[in-house]
Amino acid sequence: MPTVPARPVPAPPASADGLRARKKAARRTALVDASHRLVAEHGLDGVTVEMICAEVGVSPRTFFNYFTTKDDAVLGHPPWELDEAAAATFVAGGPTGVLLDDVVELVVGLLSAPPLGQERMRRTLDLATTHPRLMAHHLAWMDRQKAQVERLVRERLGDAPAHPPDTVTALLVMCAHATLLRWDHAGGVGDVREHAVAVAAELRAVVAG
Repeated sequence: MPTVPARPVPAPPASADGLRARKKAARRTALVDASHRLVAEHGLDGVTVEMICAEVGVSPRTFFNYFTTKDDAVLGHPPWELDEAAAATFVAGGPTGVLLDDVVELVVGLLSAPPLGQERMRRTLDLATTHPRLMAHHLAWMDRQKAQVERLVRERLGDAPAHPPDTVTALLVMCAHATLLRWDHAGGVGDVREHAVAVAAELRAVVAG
């Protein structure tokens, strides 16, 4: 009797929530890319929300589901989560046991895989350094990310901290921003860790001096 081939098991259907999330992420990316193209062509003040919407083929109502202002779309700031493994290692007192070096490791974990990709991040930084209004907006966004960082710092330092948690939190945010700028000024060349380590060395030199 001939062998009857086994009936192939169909792949499970894609999760509706997962598909919806991917579509939302793709639309957000398209809005960011469109805003970058239009700003390069018309200048920041020459671009409107309506122009970005026309470029992507969505309504202004859809645009405002993703971004509050045109500047938000140009900067493309998405929610930015710390790497769970890096965060847990930091809280536990690692990976080196030296606070500033461990801050560097946390910064590396934060910046190595930005949500919109390194190329878009670099375009965003180029625009921010060109337009003071965007830089102020970018710095304000970074300041708003402090909550999750401060929680980790307080857990790391414990109930009787050797250093003020607010100061360490501000240092971490500043290191992240300085590392981003250093990486951008280098033309996007080099590993994020290399630039973060250089920033820490400069901080040590300033303090020692």
